[in-house]
Amino acid sequence: MDEKQELSSIDLAAVVRELGAYEGAKVDKAYLYGDDLLRLKMRDFDEGRVELLVEVGDVKRAHAAAPEHVPAAPGRPPNFAKMLRNRLSGADFAGVEQFEFDRILQFHFKRQDGDTTIVAELFGQGNVAVLDENDEVVDSLDTVRLKSRTVAPGSQYEFPDSRLNPLTIDYEPFAAKMDESDTDLVRTLATQLNFGGLYAEEVCTRAGVEKETAISDADEEQYEKLYDAVQRLKEPLETGRFDPRVYYEDDRRVDVTPFPLEEYADLDSESFDSFNAAVDDYFTNLDLTEDEEETERQRPDFEAQIEKQKRIIEQQQGAIEGFEEQAEREREKAELLYGNYGLVDEILSTVRQARERDTPWQDIEERFAEGAEQGIPEAEAVQGVDEREGTVTVEIEGTDVELDPEAGVEKNADRLYTEAKRVEEKKEGAQAAIEDTREELEAVKQRREEWEAEPDETDEEGGEEREVDWLSRSSIPIRDQEQWYDRFRWFRTSDGFLVIGGRNADQNEEIVQKYMDRHDRFFHAQAHGGPVTVLKTSDPSEPAQDVDVPEESEREAAQFAVSYSSVWKDGRFSGDAYTVSPDQVSKTPESGEYLEKGGFAIRGDRNYFRDVPVGVAVGIMVEPHTRVLGGPPSAVVPRTETHVEVEPGQYAQNDIAKRLYREFRERFADTSFVRKVASPDRIQEFLPAGGSRKVEE
Repeated sequence: MDEKQELSSIDLAAVVRELGAYEGAKVDKAYLYGDDLLRLKMRDFDEGRVELLVEVGDVKRAHAAAPEHVPAAPGRPPNFAKMLRNRLSGADFAGVEQFEFDRILQFHFKRQDGDTTIVAELFGQGNVAVLDENDEVVDSLDTVRLKSRTVAPGSQYEFPDSRLNPLTIDYEPFAAKMDESDTDLVRTLATQLNFGGLYAEEVCTRAGVEKETAISDADEEQYEKLYDAVQRLKEPLETGRFDPRVYYEDDRRVDVTPFPLEEYADLDSESFDSFNAAVDDYFTNLDLTEDEEETERQRPDFEAQIEKQKRIIEQQQGAIEGFEEQAEREREKAELLYGNYGLVDEILSTVRQARERDTPWQDIEERFAEGAEQGIPEAEAVQGVDEREGTVTVEIEGTDVELDPEAGVEKNADRLYTEAKRVEEKKEGAQAAIEDTREELEAVKQRREEWEAEPDETDEEGGEEREVDWLSRSSIPIRDQEQWYDRFRWFRTSDGFLVIGGRNADQNEEIVQKYMDRHDRFFHAQAHGGPVTVLKTSDPSEPAQDVDVPEESEREAAQFAVSYSSVWKDGRFSGDAYTVSPDQVSKTPESGEYLEKGGFAIRGDRNYFRDVPVGVAVGIMVEPHTRVLGGPPSAVVPRTETHVEVEPGQYAQNDIAKRLYREFRERFADTSFVRKVASPDRIQEFLPAGGSRKVEE
């Protein structure tokens, strides 16, 4: 059997139960390994050092780990880890909860200056989102934008539609859910009741029922046995009394469970004191490499996945059509009752009066049969009676309709209309499900495109990395990553410092008041009408740092300030700029002076950059993210696959943007990629106000 790579909903419920023991632990530090393994180092008063691991890549897990099992601290922490350290350092771990019966965990942390929640999505592609006290996304490992939900910085976090929880359902809805299925017992438990394959089989085994019994052949006794097995299965999750096991096959760890499974009775197993310890042991020793060098680039069977999704869509479409037909049949039956009101009323009255005289159902059926032989229309319409259900079946215009004699014509018709409505609601649910499947189909296609576009790490002769010719590729994957500074003008200097500038007076004030820290650098063109320009020495989520800024980065920031000022709009090719420290920038004017909106008073000495040449390059970045970049050529050109430099000229901003767009489309074989990533509107965001023209090479 294959090794387990993802924790199930039942596994996560057990993990959550045990992690509650660490409530009150203090967070020391956060680490991010690669783009899918998060580690939180904490200190607990009773337990001492506590390590929490959350992995959301090909392996999906969340558990406390032994210190000797955590990987060594990585090098320079990425921005995501820095943000977490800034928000969580010294915070109290306030507990963890599972969302419904989904593979989603919410880790809560409290600190005097604000609460933070880490949401770990351990399903599908996997994701980690960090939320503030208002459940707004501060940042996430991946941005999700689907019709059904959005997970992106600045948005309210949205959970996916929750699934039915088979551990909390009462018997009546349990039996009703089983009855709705058209397959066998084990498949119904796995899919309709959300147990998944392994635990669906475990429930059947514990109940002592045949797994492949068709739902149409199942009886109430089997349902009751299954429901009782479910209650016994969930008992350890409610009490916390686990008997964790790691299972082996041929000396390989293949699964870990919070309690022994009868399905694994023939496998060797190892017991552990806690389920978290068992999970830690399992994943620490999980060996998925086999022949890593040979399997690392093994292509997933995308075609099989695509065909699977297409088959599911086809089945869902068939189900929708079936629901539509069923709802229409129920409505037609109701209308037939009203269209033949007298005949139906006579039949129901006859049966009702006979039952009031305690006439047996068999005698009633015999009398109708006698009346049919005599040619009585009402008797001819009766097809039979059901003593157990207390109903009579009537044929009206070729359609059989089952009726309750006690209800009368109107109530029987209302019941049929209600049933039609219920079926239509099932159709709506199926339509929502088909949309989700279509999204998954598109996701598989996207992964296929990314795989095919991704270069091999070495060339055929071995050893050397191969440069990818993205311009000639027929398909380029979209790797978009939204950032908080996207709404401003911005670029990164040759040394990697972020520089932001305002697009208008409101943004000028916002940058100074909200985003400028005490160790940043403030730049401005000497000419009137320029953007506030701030060179950031630290991310807003990090503590301010006093660092040395290289001269090249300062000169690029000065060129940025001049190029997006009135110097460009006036058609000039150079201008002066200056830089000051943030404590020299004030909104308080000198006596007798007035500051307009977006303007600031500068006090003290200024460091000038004289005759700074204007210059803007606009290009398209492909790796590691796909997007338009614009700013000083020395900073932009090395980061882009292709670029165009512009200078003051005769074409209006929107016209030159369209010209650049057409040129990029000619350079890339994948024109749809240019359309998605570098539309004229996106290009225009990086162009200075006023006329421009292309710099001829």
